[in-house]
Amino acid sequence: MEDKKITPINKEKINCTDKFCPTHGHISIRGRSFKGKVIRKFPKRVCIEFERTIYIKKYERYSKRKTKLHARLPDCMADDINLGDYIEIRECRPISKIIHFIVIAKIHGQEGKEAVKWKE
Repeated sequence: MEDKKITPINKEKINCTDKFCPTHGHISIRGRSFKGKVIRKFPKRVCIEFERTIYIKKYERYSKRKTKLHARLPDCMADDINLGDYIEIRECRPISKIIHFIVIAKIHGQEGKEAVKWKE
């Protein structure tokens, strides 16, 4: 059998002591999930923004709206996620006044912007 090498990223994830981490902590993840671009990064949270379309009945047209959501950033993912990255968040119980979501995964970085097709 091959010995599994632990990279610095994996080693951090093994030693993660964050109780709000979805993989290493004790918090349940349920409900809605969203994908969006990181527009602000704080020590333990991020703010993402994504566009949605709303149908306006009076004008029989669609309108674009932007939504901002704050999400908890687990300690084991803090180094991997930066401004401009496209990430996925999932709903959890309310952690604080504005944080009701947790970061689940990084879909792609800022340089891979063309990989995701945006709905227009």
